[in-house]
Amino acid sequence: MDGSSPPSEKPTLLERLSALLAPEPEDRDELVALLRAAHERELLDAEALAIIEGTLQMPDMRVRDIMVPRARMGVVHIEKSIQAIAEFAVKTGHSRFPVIDGDKDDVLGILLAKDLLRHFAGQPFELRQMLRPAIFVPESEPLNVLLKEFLLNHKHMAIVVDEYGGVAGLVTIEDVLEQIVGEIEDEFDADEHSDNIRADSDGSYHVKGVTAIEDFNEAFGTTLAIDDVDTIGGYLIYRLGRLPRRGETVILDNLNLVAHRVDGRRIYTVRVKRQKPESLFQ
Repeated sequence: MDGSSPPSEKPTLLERLSALLAPEPEDRDELVALLRAAHERELLDAEALAIIEGTLQMPDMRVRDIMVPRARMGVVHIEKSIQAIAEFAVKTGHSRFPVIDGDKDDVLGILLAKDLLRHFAGQPFELRQMLRPAIFVPESEPLNVLLKEFLLNHKHMAIVVDEYGGVAGLVTIEDVLEQIVGEIEDEFDADEHSDNIRADSDGSYHVKGVTAIEDFNEAFGTTLAIDDVDTIGGYLIYRLGRLPRRGETVILDNLNLVAHRVDGRRIYTVRVKRQKPESLFQ
């Protein structure tokens, strides 16, 4: 015997990926293509591929792309009674609320719903003293930067401000993580379809890929109808004959349907923009 160790029976996942990625990809598109090839060769499962693709997309996405817009923010006024605040918390099912004084531009801090238990347990409770400091982020901030801020500051919610310093909306760490791992549903999300189509401040709309075609038709005045296709995500795949790339556009009458959040398996969100009148005649 020469004393050498026996060869490994099977290469590890890292070794297989290293072989696949040689030579090294020149850009992100080449990297994604190689990873998808790895998935097709069963070197990488679908869930891992989706998470990697979601992570790679984060620097290109901005807080404004995923935030809850100002008009839909669930807030608590500092002058409300504890009973009214508790009823609002139960109704919404949320765990954190911005507390305002006056209007939504005057955010005093963040109230955790669990802190209301002190009052109902008979312990001293003064709303202003229970508020957690709010963090403020610009709507143009990349998502990877925001995630790092959440982790460093141990925060779960941030108030989004526009270029003039006004409150544009709010964003949570769950919103960011959903861009990596897909929709995170809980018992309060299961029956909520009203959030499938969300208007943004720039006049565009974020539409979840699972939105029913009939709901899309009702919202945008379209008449889509394709046998065996039930969702707007499925419609885009049908029109293109394949899963679209992120940013790929399908033009429908006076609407631009942009594949906004896509991984190797599905379309999570579509951005819908109405074409400007002059573009209709080009």
